[in-house]
Amino acid sequence: MLRIGIVGAGRIGARRAREIARHSGCRLVAVADPDPARAQLLAQTFSCRATADGRAVAAASDVDAIVVATPHHLLAPITLSALESRKHVLCEKPLAMTPDEAIRLVLAADRSRVTLKTGFNHRHHPAIWTAHEKLCAGAIGSPLWIRCRYGHGGRPGYEKEWRADPAQSGGGELLDQGIHALDLFRWFLGEFSEVTAVLTRSFWPIPVEDNAFCLLRTPSGQVASLHASWTQWRNLFSFEIHGDQGYLLIDGLGGNYGPERLTIGYRSPDFSAPREEHVQFASDDGSWSREWQEFVSAIEEHRRPMADGEDGWQALRLAHAAYESARLGTPVRLDEEELCRTRTISAAF
Repeated sequence: MLRIGIVGAGRIGARRAREIARHSGCRLVAVADPDPARAQLLAQTFSCRATADGRAVAAASDVDAIVVATPHHLLAPITLSALESRKHVLCEKPLAMTPDEAIRLVLAADRSRVTLKTGFNHRHHPAIWTAHEKLCAGAIGSPLWIRCRYGHGGRPGYEKEWRADPAQSGGGELLDQGIHALDLFRWFLGEFSEVTAVLTRSFWPIPVEDNAFCLLRTPSGQVASLHASWTQWRNLFSFEIHGDQGYLLIDGLGGNYGPERLTIGYRSPDFSAPREEHVQFASDDGSWSREWQEFVSAIEEHRRPMADGEDGWQALRLAHAAYESARLGTPVRLDEEELCRTRTISAAF
């Protein structure tokens, strides 16, 4: 029985708690939140203890693994404390505030020989998972480019929430929803060598971006484009992968984002209208359950999980290259020597 602690009893922490409770091999033993009432409410629901001290849960002798579901500025400190106490960790995206914080977590996990997973649940959405399988199987030939549009319209008082405070969030919509797209770009196309970005404060009176426009290029010239928005007004998720023999179109994530659908298009040899296949998936969001199962399986099998700590670090490298590009007004090239050095250090543990 894997004994689990949760740090952060908000909406995501509560969702993780439900998945833990459904897993026969896991038991929730502790919940921490700076708001004692919120911690107590979640703990009562799942019959475990509550505390306001996240580090105490990270160090507890009766906890084998923890979920860190806090605002961004607390992700790295709590995760590092848990890793140094030899706990397995599922840390919500974006894993840390900066790439430097993130790589310290990767190396700490390697030193302690424990599992570190970044909460990139989008990889486990069935339309996205199936599209990845189709791409790897060569269904659309060689990939040429990817385009993602992802956003929502906020809610009353959004400008007063922690996401609008750079001291707590580290950034705006790019680190909120855009980081999921950056992770998917890497999952589908591999590493990128150049990032160009324009970040705007279009509507919300906040000191972080409410819209992010990014272009990323791989060393071989493939391009990924992203528009992540807090001014979408109607929730939207659209992800397209185009290859030299066809395309994969993903729309929706279930729930408020609409039905999750995958279109597989095959380019006609004579360039007439392509043949299409359409698949619609169940409306309930099972990505959280599948991601939790992957985390538990990785622990049991003593392997790195899909979307591990390095994936979180790499997505943050792309995000911070975008911030630097927007600040300078020029494309930013990524340091491949740094990537190689860090992977060499990590492999030594």
